[in-house]
Amino acid sequence: MTTALVTGGSGYFGSLLVQKLLERGYRVRIFDVFKPDSLGDGLEFQQGDIRDPAAVRAACRDMELIFHTVAQQPLAKDSHLFWSVNRDGTRNLLDTCIAQRARKVIYTSSASIYGVPQSNPVTEETEPTPAEDYGRAKLAGEILCREFVSRGLDVSIIRPRTILGHGRMGIFQILFEWIYQGKNVPVLDGGKNLYQFIHADDLAEACILAGEKPGAQDFNCGALSYGTMGDVLGHLCRHAGTGSQLKSLPMWLMEPAMNVFSAMGLSPLGKYHALMYGRTMFFDISKAMRQLNWRPKYSNDEMIIESYEWYLQNRDTVLNSAGHASRHKSAVKQGILALLQKFL
Repeated sequence: MTTALVTGGSGYFGSLLVQKLLERGYRVRIFDVFKPDSLGDGLEFQQGDIRDPAAVRAACRDMELIFHTVAQQPLAKDSHLFWSVNRDGTRNLLDTCIAQRARKVIYTSSASIYGVPQSNPVTEETEPTPAEDYGRAKLAGEILCREFVSRGLDVSIIRPRTILGHGRMGIFQILFEWIYQGKNVPVLDGGKNLYQFIHADDLAEACILAGEKPGAQDFNCGALSYGTMGDVLGHLCRHAGTGSQLKSLPMWLMEPAMNVFSAMGLSPLGKYHALMYGRTMFFDISKAMRQLNWRPKYSNDEMIIESYEWYLQNRDTVLNSAGHASRHKSAVKQGILALLQKFL
């Protein structure tokens, strides 16, 4: 039986990856600051912080595969945490993995390393140009991975587009609540920017397949079927049937305003959200499809409908979850976005 460690296994994506591994017969250990919602057969829990070398060594002991999903997300808006967790914590893990001769490490990176790409589609050969600290820290983690590959550790990198799926909340919870209440939804410059998401199930499949494939590689992963931001949000508004409509706002005004309000602590949005909401970005996923024999199942429209329907079924629980350890599992305070709604 293959043993696998999932760092951040109590978080949104980590917990879903854990379930997929268990279904495939892996023996799984979660390493996280927070306890998982439940523990079943074949699942262990090691509590600890990725920044603590001793805790990391204990968690990695006897593990063949390491899936590294721990990260401070843009919602944290804490530059110190981006670097101490996303870079320094990754170094702790890689130090341990090479010392304990782990068979394979999968590093879950981020599309943010590319910043605002000069052209699309973005490929694995596209020059990284992160535009804010979250992206810079995630790129620093990738650079560490390559350093350890040169020292003999087998590490592959998975870069997902924006993740959606059942249970994915965070910023999406605000969007879903607005639509539930029949409020209008803002898009920038008409919502004409092509934007690609990825379903959490499809991402988990890519991670597992990469874990089974020897040899260090990097893979960009996203939906195969997608359109503009206006397309996907308009589709959701029509599906919901609550009267919500798209309202276009000028990006030249809204992007700097969002950054100012975020810096003042008045908005839940991070700098990366403001940077990319109105801009085009999509991955060429042919390398992952070809080398991993991976094919994403969900389109943008399918995954956002599934996410919204899950929210409707679990709305009361979600609204009572503000402050949950995982920002992607809980409700988010709207802050000044509530005033934006009045304007819309």
